[in-house]
Amino acid sequence: MKVAFVAPEFDPLVRRTPLAEIAAALPRAIRAAGADARVFIPFTQPIHSAHLPDLQPVGLVDVPDIDGKTRFEIHQAEVGGVPVYLFDNPRFFGSRQPYGSDEGPYPDNWRRYVLFTRAVLESLGVVGFEPDVLHCFDWTCGLLPLLQELEYAQKRPDHPAAKAGTFFQIHNLAIQGAFEREILPQLGIPYRVFQATGGIELNGKVNFLKAGAEFATILGTHSPGHAERIQKLDRGYGLEEVFRRRSKELVGITSGIDYSAWDPANDPLIARSFSHKDKTLAGKAKCKATLQQTLKLESGARTPLAAMIGRFDADSGAEILAEVLTTVLELGVEVVMMGAGRADIHERLKTIQTTFFGRCRVIEGYQLGLAHQIVAAADMLLLPAHYHPGNALCAIGMRYGAAPIVYANGGLEDYVTDLERNARAGTGFTFANYSGEGVLGAIDAARKLYKNQAAWKSVVTRCMRQDFSWDATAQEYIKAYRRVTRRTKRSQSA
Repeated sequence: MKVAFVAPEFDPLVRRTPLAEIAAALPRAIRAAGADARVFIPFTQPIHSAHLPDLQPVGLVDVPDIDGKTRFEIHQAEVGGVPVYLFDNPRFFGSRQPYGSDEGPYPDNWRRYVLFTRAVLESLGVVGFEPDVLHCFDWTCGLLPLLQELEYAQKRPDHPAAKAGTFFQIHNLAIQGAFEREILPQLGIPYRVFQATGGIELNGKVNFLKAGAEFATILGTHSPGHAERIQKLDRGYGLEEVFRRRSKELVGITSGIDYSAWDPANDPLIARSFSHKDKTLAGKAKCKATLQQTLKLESGARTPLAAMIGRFDADSGAEILAEVLTTVLELGVEVVMMGAGRADIHERLKTIQTTFFGRCRVIEGYQLGLAHQIVAAADMLLLPAHYHPGNALCAIGMRYGAAPIVYANGGLEDYVTDLERNARAGTGFTFANYSGEGVLGAIDAARKLYKNQAAWKSVVTRCMRQDFSWDATAQEYIKAYRRVTRRTKRSQSA
């Protein structure tokens, strides 16, 4: 089995969302299972050749563009045992980040990613890789299944790109890559493809994510339950009809976690290692005390510490949390928040931090080492987003003994068992009312249970015993890839 992974980001070279971790860990797991997996990404900031000592040029590709041809230089390196191809174009990628700047998404993202997609497809002959499956992630690669069919399977059947099937993985359904229909001629895509049923149109716009969902051989999302939910009204972000129509080609596979990078039993970045075998949880208590001291928080094992790591925006739930953060702090819960995002939300949080200095810390940006220390110290992990495109942070938090607090319909229902509904098997707290009051109620329920330290230790141990490793996940993906190849062979022989 040969699999080409096509993604906009790849950890540790460039990380803007949790997708970067999946785009790195899944190919490693697939290779460990015996397949030949390689990764194709754009050469964007902050990737620097100095971080890739074995980086080698392997060829050039020219792809059609609105003003003629655009050239990409292809470089190859090995990262974490995975061959990675980086596509360098100074104008569209080398001088910019994957999605946008602090001012927002780049207005020409549609052009950037159709060029990158075409460059990847064309490069397969240059780098000498003939994949069985093209595994593409999210809207940035959404046109790949369509272009593979139109420009290779139909017109260039002897090209390596023509012989592959496609697996389109939906990571974040909330961001779909929707652009004005006027770009259609500039994409070089026939107007007949722009049609409501079976086409790339949604609400009058060209929708890159819909293109992937319509034209991929098999499409997938991050859990079996989520695959069912997105077929229901108001849960598929406007694509419910597509998912229902393609339900036989839609699979849900639980994402894995890279425990070689995230495991408190052998994490060099935390104050003291610990695991579920630590009956007293002394190691976790040490991590908490150390973080409280580092961040100048009021020390005390009896004070519950809640943490949030992610974007400060409406999508992440930071907005509804900010509404009730003062009340949370007044209840005696310490809160640490780390991330970047909207300036107005950040300023609001900083004002609250000033008022409650010693009980609240707001850290701007993402710091990997500090992220490890925060999840190791936290008693509760706040994940109040309306929609979660993956379980990574939730699963990491549980491995580090932080009970998750999540929205009941946000996509993490398959991973978190609510303690108020099932005290013996519960691993976290959910809230059904998506509002400040809703998340406040869940935090207060956690605070009350925390007072019973014997019961709380049972919850922590139960969380830490959860297994979300990539081994089983890789086998499920390989099963899905076999479905891709079977369907592709039938299509080619028809």
